Amino acid sequence: MPDEEVLGLRERKKLDTRMALSDAALHLAFERGLDNVTRDDIAARAGVSVRTFNNYFTGKYDALAYRQSERIRRSVKVFRNRPTDEPLWTSITEALLEPLAADSDQLVVPSPAQLAEIRKLFTVPELRFAISKEVSDDWLAAIAARTGADPLRDTYPRLVVGMISAVAEAVMVAYAHADPPVHITTLLRRALAEVATGLSEPAR
Repeated sequence: MPDEEVLGLRERKKLDTRMALSDAALHLAFERGLDNVTRDDIAARAGVSVRTFNNYFTGKYDALAYRQSERIRRSVKVFRNRPTDEPLWTSITEALLEPLAADSDQLVVPSPAQLAEIRKLFTVPELRFAISKEVSDDWLAAIAARTGADPLRDTYPRLVVGMISAVAEAVMVAYAHADPPVHITTLLRRALAEVATGLSEPAR
C-alpha cells in the first residue's frame, strides 16, 4: 500500500475517532444532562481509553464544540465550490445548510428535554469562543477570496462574516427556545433570506 494511502487512512481514522468522541459527548449530554457528563463517560461511550480522549480534546466542552467547528469547515468547503456567478448570499445559504442536511442528528426535531440541554450550552464560554473563532478565521478567508477583497484593508469581508456569525447565534437561540420545537434548517433558511433581502423591518 503506498505511503500516501496509509497516511490517508490514518488521518481518516483520526477524524472518525474525533467525531465519535464528539457524538458521544452530545448524546450523553442529552441522556444525562451536561453537568453529569465526564471525559471518562465520553471515552467509554466511544469505545476508547481516556488517554485517547485526552489526545484529541482538552475536555467535554472542547469535544462538543468540535461538531459545530467541523460543520463550519465543511460549509466553507461547500461555499468555495459554489458557482462564482451565483449571488453571494445564495452561496452562503446553501453552504451553511448542506452540512446540516448531511448530519442525521440534525434531521430530527429535538425534544423539549434536548432543547433544555442545548440552552445550557449557550452559557459555556469555551463553546461560544470555539465556534466564533472558526467562523471568523475560515469564513473570512473564503469571503475575501470570493469577492476579491483584502481581508485586512477592506471592511466588506468582515461585515459579511460578522453577519454570518450573528445569524448563527440568532438562529441557535430561536431554535433552543422554540415552542413547539422546530427544525433548525427552517430557521436558518428564513434568517438568511431576511439578511439577503436587506433585513427589512418586519410588519408590526
